[in-house]
Amino acid sequence: MTRIQAKETAPSQISTPLFEDLQTLRLDLAAITAESLLCQQSNHAGFRLDLGRIVQAEVPDAWPHENWEPHVYEYLLNLIASDAEATGWCRYLMLRHATGRTLIGSVGGAFPHPVTGEAEIGYGLLPAWQRQGFAAEAVMAMLPWMQTRRTISGFIAQTFPHLRGSIRVLEKCGFAPGGAGFEEGTILFRRGPVASSSDGA
Repeated sequence: MTRIQAKETAPSQISTPLFEDLQTLRLDLAAITAESLLCQQSNHAGFRLDLGRIVQAEVPDAWPHENWEPHVYEYLLNLIASDAEATGWCRYLMLRHATGRTLIGSVGGAFPHPVTGEAEIGYGLLPAWQRQGFAAEAVMAMLPWMQTRRTISGFIAQTFPHLRGSIRVLEKCGFAPGGAGFEEGTILFRRGPVASSSDGA
């Protein structure tokens, strides 16, 4: 699990563009929308069924994963309201299977910092789908996509020292330790931009 540092963003009325799913070998990365966030935030008795209809996937009883803290909803809703493109930078992880797909986690990227040009990425998975390579698969799909939307000098991620699984994910994705994180108790990881398919061709 990794954490993205929340930044204050003033909401405004902007129409939301539609972003197609990103597809990997096993996953669909579907854009998180204001509609899905509001449904999930409501936490009413049948919200998982309603969310499943919105995202067109089975939503397990264990959803949401542990990184969906209460402040995350307002942060993402404000972010989407202030910049419609933020919809594509935050995505649900859907595991494809013979009968459809199942919501198993999320991955999110922050716009690059205006000074350093670094973009932060974070992710989370439900326990039943951890340690199966899904997080790394999602991160390695998101990084090059983010580079198509903004000029990015590099990527950063924060996690906690005791989360060995999260550290292994970052190492697998080419991140290296970068000192203390921005949030108390976290450690920072960094990597450079992802090479495009034409680089070195």
